[in-house]
Amino acid sequence: MCGRFAQHRSLEALGEFLRAQVAPEPDWRPRYNVAPSTPVLALALRNGVRRLDRYRWGLVPAWSKTARSTYATFNARAETVATAPAFRAAYRRRRCVVPADGWYEWQTRDGAKCPWYLYRADGAPLLFAGLWEYWESEGAEPLESCAIIVTAASASLAPIHDRMPVILEPGQLDLWLDPQSPRDAVDELLRSAADGVIGAHPVAPRVNNVRNDDPTCVEPLVQA
Repeated sequence: MCGRFAQHRSLEALGEFLRAQVAPEPDWRPRYNVAPSTPVLALALRNGVRRLDRYRWGLVPAWSKTARSTYATFNARAETVATAPAFRAAYRRRRCVVPADGWYEWQTRDGAKCPWYLYRADGAPLLFAGLWEYWESEGAEPLESCAIIVTAASASLAPIHDRMPVILEPGQLDLWLDPQSPRDAVDELLRSAADGVIGAHPVAPRVNNVRNDDPTCVEPLVQA
């Protein structure tokens, strides 16, 4: 699963890399320990234009009676995303990309959970395949929310965790974002990254606390 990640590149750098319009974000700041239910930046086609906007991480289906789901919807499983009631409409029509600098997984060793930071080995931004949804209800503020799609981990990452986000390449974004893309071609993108694409190193357990949100969260753990 992907329950924490880092999103700290500048808006200008992300907009250039993604060839996207960037919505004004006056209070945007680099983040190194993003948790579910908090705002994240995601890329979607809006009126045919790539646009980087803010969404709440944790998808709220349009049919939900409240803006809070009764179960976790920050991740969608690749194996069931096309049929799960919470995600199937968004998978057909509202796919997005969540750019990230890295994400965290916890490996169980000797009964303890040890955090790892995972990132692209070539230093480029990660492009997580995602979904977004629009929710509104009388008397409540409209909400745009998103989820990250996860799949089985690649062989090199399986010793750390058995799941990983679906990671897209820049050349796949047009296919992924376009709601008119052939369904079978979209489904083909829901696979684990090839071995060697992702690098990883252990980090200090201070990342376990979401209040710790600074560059030291991603630094390699120095063994005593």
